[in-house]
Amino acid sequence: MADIGDLSLWEVFIRTKGGLSHRHAGSVHAADKRMALEAARDTYTRRMEGVSIWVVPSSQVSASDPDEYDSFFEPAKDKIYRHPTFYPVPDEIKNM
Repeated sequence: MADIGDLSLWEVFIRTKGGLSHRHAGSVHAADKRMALEAARDTYTRRMEGVSIWVVPSSQVSASDPDEYDSFFEPAKDKIYRHPTFYPVPDEIKNM
């Protein structure tokens, strides 16, 4: 077994069924990508919740700064046509 000092943090994304997007499920510590996949499977899909797993080293994830929200997202505010939230979606459409 690897020493805890040898383990990296990995972010886990699970697709619960075909046609849906992968969603962040949590994190695992692992020595390599194979160990991360197996740890993610054992931790987050114990009840057969997933059909696909992605693992990404946490050090490779880039994120926006919440303190820069206004300046970062400002350019998108005047482009409402890119987000068709004003269209009604029929009830029988479960996933879009």
